[in-house]
Formats: sequence, structure tokens, C-alpha cells
Amino acid sequence: MNHYPLWKNLLVLIIVLVGTLYAVPNLFGDIPALQISATRGASLDAGIESHVKQIFKDRNLDYQSIRLEDQRLLILLRNADTQLKAQDILREGLGSDYSVALYLASATPSWLKAIGALPMSLGLDLRGGVHFLMEVDMNAAVQQAEERYVEDLRALLREKKVRYLGIGRLGAEGIEIKFRDTDQRDQAEKLIRDEYFKLQLQSVNGEKSFRLKIILDEKEKREIGRLAVQQNITTLRNRINELGVTEPTIQQQGQNHIVVELPGVQDPARAKEILGATATLEFRLVDTTHAAVKGRVPAGSRLYYERGGTPVLLKKRVILTGSHITDAASGIDSQSGTPAVYVTLDGSGARSFSRVTGENIGKPMAVVFIETKAETQSDSEGNLTKTHRQISEVINVATIRDQLSKRFQITGLDSTEEARNLALLLRAGALAAPTDIVEERTIGPSLGQDNIEKGFRSVLVAFLVVFVFMAVYYRVFGLIADLALATNVVLLVSLLSLLQATLTMPGIAGIVLTVGMAVDANVLIFERIREEIRNGNNPQGSIDAGYRNALASIADSNLTTLIAAIVLFGVGSGPIKGFAVTLSLGILTSMFTAIIGTRSVVNLIYGGRRKVKLLI
Repeated sequence: MNHYPLWKNLLVLIIVLVGTLYAVPNLFGDIPALQISATRGASLDAGIESHVKQIFKDRNLDYQSIRLEDQRLLILLRNADTQLKAQDILREGLGSDYSVALYLASATPSWLKAIGALPMSLGLDLRGGVHFLMEVDMNAAVQQAEERYVEDLRALLREKKVRYLGIGRLGAEGIEIKFRDTDQRDQAEKLIRDEYFKLQLQSVNGEKSFRLKIILDEKEKREIGRLAVQQNITTLRNRINELGVTEPTIQQQGQNHIVVELPGVQDPARAKEILGATATLEFRLVDTTHAAVKGRVPAGSRLYYERGGTPVLLKKRVILTGSHITDAASGIDSQSGTPAVYVTLDGSGARSFSRVTGENIGKPMAVVFIETKAETQSDSEGNLTKTHRQISEVINVATIRDQLSKRFQITGLDSTEEARNLALLLRAGALAAPTDIVEERTIGPSLGQDNIEKGFRSVLVAFLVVFVFMAVYYRVFGLIADLALATNVVLLVSLLSLLQATLTMPGIAGIVLTVGMAVDANVLIFERIREEIRNGNNPQGSIDAGYRNALASIADSNLTTLIAAIVLFGVGSGPIKGFAVTLSLGILTSMFTAIIGTRSVVNLIYGGRRKVKLLI
């Protein structure tokens, strides 16, 4: 009656042993380390390894080991003070071709790593670092989309030779095109409907002109906002990779917010500077047929200013934008000795740039630096409103001496630091819409360590209280439940390690809750066994009936909790997801240990006895 076949007992044993094996790496802790990775195609080889070792030797810095692994150079150090000091020295010694990131390397033995046994990842609140909540300006995203439509519609009407008086945005009301008569307007309306079927068109008759109003519907605006958020997430991830931060968290929160968590980063100023920057470049030809006079701008041209305040008249047509740049590196121009950025274009950008520069040899071309800055203003009632102001300045005007192609350089920058930042932003790409940091938190490593100690203490206290209660109240069966509880914690930790889930303080709360809930199933089973004994059933029959009859109640209660945890994971943000993950996995492991695990042990203890006088 109370016997498991040999294969089932062996299966339980194997699961427990494998779970213990994959939970063991969490006992070894971390070692302060530095991670060096190559940027812009630089190589990581034995020569770089020797160079780094020489830098450490010259500066009398101690280290445990330096090794190449997974396209990175990993340096294991003795303590955190040496880690911070070595980071600054290596950044200076290696230059901008390599990123040097703070890193906590696992002290797990190599034989465990070889079978994929790794410790859990620690979240920002346990490891320390910087947390940003960023808000994407959806109105600016829609405005930029409308401006692109203006340029596209202008090009379409010119290509099809449809005459119009003017085209431009109407603020929040959409786009307006003016015509001389209804025939031209009707012709343009049909043309636009065929090419841009998502746009809403509305004819408006004025006193001296006939207008066509173009509106983006709410569905289209929401789609533009969604794409802007997704593109910004991609761009931010690229920028963070360039910063050299390991294990970052970048995810959308709500409709227009992005959460960025950078574990191990203790300098938020540098991170804010790179994450919030919206810089990009435009290449335009200089209008040499008209004088650059403020207030007198001819059609087809726009007035810009150089950094010294000199006005420059540029053609409206953009030759090339930063979106076609695939790589950018900062350096020093060999001829002038000034900071420069070396740019590499993608295929379509290179073909277009080559064609235009080939057709305009001997003519001047300008590089326009465009940056969007957020400004907070207060009205008469004291209400704060945030607006974005676009700053455009000409950083370089040079005569096209030859047909340019895939690679060229930009000069005219003020400092090497500006050149490095511009190169980084161009490599990572421009943000699709302005993004402001609305919340910032910095957590020091000491506070993270304190959180770990408090979390471990809370789990230990919860475990001991449950352990003592079960042992006193249920005696042998209570000790079996305690064994299952300990196994449950081990299996939960091993699953978190295997999945490489990030453990946070809410995740620790989920483990504590799991410890309390894990014995619920055993309490139901043991109380059902007692009830069977009071009803006159024999001990062996009571054990079988207790496990069999309590199974439905246990499954129902755990299933409803699991559904709630899945919902929390689906709709919750980062901390809520961490709680939901540990709770979900804890439910699964507790079901295994409380039902199958304890039954296996009970069968081994009582199943071979013919007569059992006392159970609980």
C-alpha cells in the first residue's frame, strides 16, 4: 500500500542531488573584477593581455588572475579598492578602443561552470548601482513623424509635378497644404490617398486659397508612440553596451516609461549624460548663391549658426543623417591636430553620400550638430511644464575635394571628450523621441550587501520558526516535513540559478512566503491522517488515505496561487516580476517536495512495517 517502486525513489533522489549540485555555486560568493571588451572592431588578443599585465606591474597593482574568456578580458582582483583604482588606470592606458567595466566575477570552480552551474544574478537593490525611470515624450514623437510626412509629401508632389502654394504643420492640428485651385487640390488628394492610406484627409476652402488638411488618427499616433519607445529601448541598450555595464536591465513600464537599471555603476553623472543625450548629425550643402542674412531666408534654404555665432545659409535638403552611421571612432586629425570623429556609413548611406559629393566637388558642405534639451518652466500659477528645445549648430564647413564614400572624418569639435561622446552616440544611434529622466536612485554596494544580509536573515528566521513548530507538533512527520522544506529551498535556489533569474528584495520576500506556504500541503496531509486515525482506520490505511484525499485540496489552493503569480508576472513591473518568479517556482518545488518527496520518505520509514502502533 505505502510503497514506491524503485525507479520513483531513484528519480526523487536524482532530482534532489542535481538540484543541490546546481545550488552549490551560490555558496562561493563573488570576486571584484574588471571586464575589458573591445569597441569599434578593436582586437582582444594575447598582446592586449600582456599590455594589461604590464600596466599592473608598472603601477604596482595586485591581481589574482588575468584571462581571456568569451571575447572579453577578465581581471580578478583582491578587493574593491583595487578594482576602482585599476578601472581608472586601465581606461587611461587602453584609450577609447576598449571599455573597462566594473564586474563581480563568480568564485565558482571551473568544473561547476563547465556543466552550466552558475550562481543567481543579483538585482540592483542587492548589488548596488543606479536606477533611472525615463519618460518618452510622445507628443514630440508624433511631431517628428508629422515633420517626416511634410518632407515626404513635398517630395511626392514635386515628383508628380503637382503645384502647391505651401506645406507645413499646423501645430497639434496636423499638416496643411495650400493650392491655387480645386483641381490641383483634388489631384494631390487622390495622389496622397493612394500613397498614404493611413492618413485622414480633409478639404477646406478659404477666401483666396484651397487647402488640404492631413490628420494622423489616434490609432496611428499610438503606433508612432509605441515604435518610438521600442526604438529608444534599443538605442539605450546600445549606449549601455558602449558604456561597458554588465547585466543591465532595460524594460518598458506603462505606455511611455522606460526603466533602466545599471548594477555596479556608482557614477550616475556619466550614465545620465549618455542615456539622456539626443545628439545626431545632418550633412547639408551650403547655399552659395545667397547671402546669410537674418530675417531674409530664401525658399529652399535654412539659416544656421556656427559655434562662433557666424550665420551660415544651408540647403533644406539633407544629404545624410546620423541614422546611416554604422560605426564612429574618436581620434586626432593628423593634419590639424584637432579632435576628430571617424565615421563609417551603411550601404545605402554610402551610395547616396558618394553620389551627392561626386556631383558637388568644389562646393562647401556643412555638418550640423543637433541636440534636444529639456527645459522646465513655471507659469503664473506656479505649475511646472516640461518642454523640449532643439539646438542646431554648424560644427564644420568644408569644401568637398573628392568624392566621399563609406568612410570619412568630421573635425571642428571643441575637445577630445566631446569627440568621444559624439562617437559613442553615433555608434549607438539617436533616440526616436526625447527622453527625460524623471526618477533617479543610487544604491551603494554597502547598502546592497546589507540588504543581502537582512534578506538571508529573514529567510533563516522564517525557516527556523517553521522547522521548530512542525517538529514539536507533528514529531516524526514534522521532521519529515522539515526535511522537505530544506529540500524545497535548495531546489528553488537551483532553479533560480539555472534560469539565471535576477534575485531582488521582492524575490527574497517571495522565498520567505514560499517557506511559510511550503508546509501548508504537509499540514493538510498530516491533519487528514489524524482524522482517518480518529475514525478508526489503521495506520497504514490512514497514511494512504491522508495523501490521497488531501491531494485535491492541495492542488486547488496551489493552482489559484500560481495563477495569481502568473498574472503578477504578466502585468507587473520589475520588482513585482521578481516576486512573481520566486513565488511561482516556489509553488512548483513545494508541490514536489511536500507531496512526492515526503511520501517517498514516509514510505521508506513506515511502508516496510507490518504493524505501526503510533503515527502522529
